[in-house]
Amino acid sequence: MSAVELGALAADIAREAGELAKRRRGEGVSLAATKSTLADIVTEADREVEQLIRERLRTERPGDGFLGEETGAERGSTGLTWVVDPIDGTVNYAYGIGAYSVSIAVVEGEPDPERWDGVAAAVSAPALGELFTAARGEGAWLDGIRLRVTDETPAGALLGTGFGYDPATHDGDLAMVRRVMTMARDLRRMGSAAIDLSYVAAGRLDGFFERGLNPWDFAAGAILVREAGGAVSRLELDAARPMLVAGGAAVHDRLRSIVSGAGTGG
Repeated sequence: MSAVELGALAADIAREAGELAKRRRGEGVSLAATKSTLADIVTEADREVEQLIRERLRTERPGDGFLGEETGAERGSTGLTWVVDPIDGTVNYAYGIGAYSVSIAVVEGEPDPERWDGVAAAVSAPALGELFTAARGEGAWLDGIRLRVTDETPAGALLGTGFGYDPATHDGDLAMVRRVMTMARDLRRMGSAAIDLSYVAAGRLDGFFERGLNPWDFAAGAILVREAGGAVSRLELDAARPMLVAGGAAVHDRLRSIVSGAGTGG
């Protein structure tokens, strides 16, 4: 399959998975377990949506690898890996806030974000009625409109971010916000990194920064940003919580400079 064909498959699966997530939310969410803290909720819907995605991929792309939030990693034989977050923004989802998404990326090479190359991506925000897509060399798209990151921010940058669920990390996150606000017009905290990065690609946010993201949190969004003409970097890779920054070239570079001068924080 070409990158375009893989992107079309990712979009089709993300659309179906998003519809399932939205339907299950309407039926009432059953809390299944907790992750690291009580605030980081895993739902039965999370698991069901990931299972749907895995089953579709087993049928359509049986030789490909898989890296998912709920069911872990499985190497394939084709050199391609699907990186999946079935519901990014599970706290929003559990509380009935519409800023949640299904994030699907297909990458080439080793299943390591520092070593893979993004091929295609889809981020479905079903409660918002939007599906963001991208394919290598073909740009990023929303409803037939090609996306482009913001090039200039004369009034300051509108930035997105997120915080870790562990209260022990909050002081460091807030300290970073204070540093970054020197370049910001304002700040948004959506609760879904995949949506944040999609919004950067669409020019709705000028940039994004967050510590401690997992590969499935940003794999699709990073492809969208790059295909929309932006840049994405991961910093402090040896730290317990590496930093990711994204944006148009100027915002990305300034964010990177501020973050790099701030140390690893909490």
